Amino acid sequence: MTTFIGFLLLSYLVGAIPFAWLIARARGIDIRTVGSGNVGATNVFRAVGKSWGILTFTADVLKGFLPAFLLPLLWPVDVAPDLAGLLYGCAAIAGHNWPIYLGFKGGKGVATSAGVLLGVAPLSVGIGLIVWLIVFVSTRYVSLASVGAALAIPGSGWWLYGHETPALAIVLTVLGLVVVWRHRSNLARIRAGTEHTFKKEDEISS
Repeated sequence: MTTFIGFLLLSYLVGAIPFAWLIARARGIDIRTVGSGNVGATNVFRAVGKSWGILTFTADVLKGFLPAFLLPLLWPVDVAPDLAGLLYGCAAIAGHNWPIYLGFKGGKGVATSAGVLLGVAPLSVGIGLIVWLIVFVSTRYVSLASVGAALAIPGSGWWLYGHETPALAIVLTVLGLVVVWRHRSNLARIRAGTEHTFKKEDEISS
């Protein structure tokens, strides 16, 4: 149990690495003071550049994927591997959303959640990606597409995994609700007609 708790802490600290802040900082920009102020890949895309946004998105995905997928394989503990991977992944997402390195003010968890889900529920990720693309192409809102995917993934999770591993479906539901809650300001801006839409520049929500 001590080892398991230690890995949870490690996963949190890995998830808390603020790649958006670090990458933007290397380019002389404090990502918290430009654009939306969000510490995520979308804001890096807008404020720093496309290639830096891709790098940020990839890093944020990996910091969710690696704890969820690798830790249960490399260091088995007295917890079912699927459940251990989920819990490690949740700790990484918590680190991204509330990073100790930035005063617990982080990103919205979409990319890191996607990384975790790739490690434990890849079929649901595929369905979520399809929904993301449909909503994005239809509305041009990255944030709304992210919310749509966040709702589709737990829905598909109950369908795909609910009978055999309900714990997985429950965790997917919790993660989806966290992503929706973290996008509440975006939804408010959509209702007000002031949310940024995709036009000429590429975006990825994180």
